[in-house]
Amino acid sequence: MDRRLFLIAAAALPLAAARAHHGWSGFDQQRPLWLEGRAAKVWWRNPHAELDLQQPDKPLLPADLKQRRLPAQSAAVDGPALLAAAQLPRRSDRLWHVELAPLTRMQAWGVAEIKAGDAIAVLGFAHEGEKGDAVLRAEYLFVGAQVYGLRSSPA
Repeated sequence: MDRRLFLIAAAALPLAAARAHHGWSGFDQQRPLWLEGRAAKVWWRNPHAELDLQQPDKPLLPADLKQRRLPAQSAAVDGPALLAAAQLPRRSDRLWHVELAPLTRMQAWGVAEIKAGDAIAVLGFAHEGEKGDAVLRAEYLFVGAQVYGLRSSPA
């Protein structure tokens, strides 16, 4: 590879990484969304674990969602209000990219590494706007009977 091309490619790597990592400010925290399905692809790495979630053709809100118990977190999160306000996405995308939490936080909660094909659900916030990729930042992760709060460490 020519030295100039190498320098251009090397300079672009931090930009690509920064674009792939979203802070909370770009997510609509006034409209919690419920996604449920199977992990299609998983990236168990920092800056945070991520996965592509394949939803079923006809997603549904669980009838008992508002009554589900949520674990206490070290950050102040009104989980019951989020459950009560949860909606299905307006977008028709069946494949969503889900940002979870840093691996140290996933370990603090005792989350086993998610594998492709695993059934999971998430309650979180979509990246603002109806255009572009379907991206959700998870506030809570549901794996089997376990629920994990991802905003902060366990309380």
